[in-house]
Amino acid sequence: MKSPKKQKLSALKRRARRVRSKITGTAERPRMAVTRSLNNMYVQLIDDKSGATILGVSTLGSEMKQNAVSGPRKDVSKELGKLVAEKAKEKGITKVVFDRSGYLYHGRVLALAEGAREGGLEF
Repeated sequence: MKSPKKQKLSALKRRARRVRSKITGTAERPRMAVTRSLNNMYVQLIDDKSGATILGVSTLGSEMKQNAVSGPRKDVSKELGKLVAEKAKEKGITKVVFDRSGYLYHGRVLALAEGAREGGLEF
């Protein structure tokens, strides 16, 4: 019998595979991939056709530290979403495909998506 931790990880991988099989990013509409750790969040805009990362931002980046965003992790995630939207607009990207990477659309992942929408990204 698997330990509870291994069951949780295998369920996460199963969900990630299921979500990822249905979406692909293009140059016009890149995939917005979200990765979450215990304390930080990472976002990449990826063009799957060419296999290139267009943009990458995280809560560890200098932009987030300059804004001095602190407090609850949900608030930091929302600000990260706004930052992603701002940087994407600079590169001429307004539409993305949201890839939650198997994480539930709840909590910090939801806050990041809301922040990106407030910043002007459509998905």
